[in-house]
Amino acid sequence: MRLDRLNDMEQYILKEGTVSLENLSNHYQVSVNTIRRDLNEVIARGRIRKVYGGVSAVSEEGLIPMTIRANRNKDAKQEIGQMAAELVNDGDTIFLDSGSTVQCIIPHISHKHNITIVTHSLSVMYEASKYPTLQIIALGGLYNHSTSSYVGFSTQEALSNISTNAVFMAATGVSLERGLTNTTYLEAEIKRKVVQCSKKVILMADQSKFDYSSTITFFNFEDLYAVVTDSKPSSKYLDAIQKNGIQLIYKK
Repeated sequence: MRLDRLNDMEQYILKEGTVSLENLSNHYQVSVNTIRRDLNEVIARGRIRKVYGGVSAVSEEGLIPMTIRANRNKDAKQEIGQMAAELVNDGDTIFLDSGSTVQCIIPHISHKHNITIVTHSLSVMYEASKYPTLQIIALGGLYNHSTSSYVGFSTQEALSNISTNAVFMAATGVSLERGLTNTTYLEAEIKRKVVQCSKKVILMADQSKFDYSSTITFFNFEDLYAVVTDSKPSSKYLDAIQKNGIQLIYKK
């Protein structure tokens, strides 16, 4: 399948660092024109960039800044945030992840009563601070510029003492085979710890994240409580959602 080739191609480039078009053509036994078309989609994922004669992996330090990622699919993210707010009740304590989509829920829960937000995301802290009605528990640690969040042992230790009504989670990639995946090891470790804080793990992701696997799996798709997305998922996801009793919310 072409999707499998795209995913494999991305991982191959990340492993090699820099690869020429000719190398990719020989490796995958397809024409250079086909490679160019494939690379257009791989590059759009943000982890690969064009260089003279080929492509190169973007280092973690060179990942797309949060301020830029937040503007990608902005309308879809705002819609997802509004729909996800339906899952928050008065008096809830919720964890908000560091993904650019997750922070879009904040304006839509600001009118609710006695809401406490737990987060390691500096972007979430800043957005939530605009609303005096929201209480914020900020988790410290080592600041990661690429994700605009705090990571490390102290962050994980703080999470050990916290229980929440729901966890609102983002992912770099979503697939039935690999589940929810992420690029950065330290961030993935935080996500693994976070999902232990509640039985209600809610995925907030637009459809561009589906059928794509990143480096590190941090949660199984079938264990989700709910999926909030911008459009109706494909039939294989609908089947998995129904089979596992997952709540689905999308723009109809």
